[in-house]
Amino acid sequence: MSTTPRSAGLRFAFGTLTVFPVRVTRWDREAARAGMLAAPVAGLAVGAAAGFLGALLTRLGAGAPLAAVAAVAVTAALTRGLHLDGLADTADGLGSGKPAAEALDIMKRSDIGPFGVITLLLVLLGQVAALAQAYGASWRRGLLAAAVSAAAARLALTLAARRGVPAARPEGLGAAVAGTVPRNAALLVAAAVTVLAAVAGGAVGGVYEAVRAGLAVPLALGAAEPLLRHCVRRFGGVTGDVFGALAETAGTAALVVLSLG
Repeated sequence: MSTTPRSAGLRFAFGTLTVFPVRVTRWDREAARAGMLAAPVAGLAVGAAAGFLGALLTRLGAGAPLAAVAAVAVTAALTRGLHLDGLADTADGLGSGKPAAEALDIMKRSDIGPFGVITLLLVLLGQVAALAQAYGASWRRGLLAAAVSAAAARLALTLAARRGVPAARPEGLGAAVAGTVPRNAALLVAAAVTVLAAVAGGAVGGVYEAVRAGLAVPLALGAAEPLLRHCVRRFGGVTGDVFGALAETAGTAALVVLSLG
């Protein structure tokens, strides 16, 4: 039985971006486009699961730091650590100072260099600290921060897959999804995620929380966009590792915004 574009897109998003037991049935460009448009949905599922565990721990009497560590750990586990691995590899490639071809070879290696280790450590510490601040305010704010940041992180992938952004290699996930998403469709999804984040924030804490949650999404994208442009200039396009780095950058920026105040 053939799958509809929407079903194929959800399968593509969950099958490539999470460990949920979803079989990807189509790998064509149409499925990739639908999958990148559905990426925030996969992110929301990951963030909700992570946020609920953190919330449960706080309700059971655990401190905010422990809840934050658990939420970050669940996020990493539900994504196979691929985004974190991509962040480290991209940091090594950018930090190497090598020409594009050599930098891409460095990124393909299985080991992690000093730039990757430092970047990974600082980002994870930042995520835990921001989530601890949110959970320290209330379990609802912690849950909101985990869910919104995860959705914003995958929304950055939607924007990075827009038309006009080339792939750095002829193979891999980057090549499969690069340039598949129409710009207007990407902007529409971004607007929808922003509105939904604001609505969720309002349900948790009124007008102030709605404004903060709504701002977290575009500010997260604003943090990821310069990295995307730099990687395109540096490597000649995007790769699966670059997508991972963009997700972690956007997610961390959203968490920082959501932890303030």
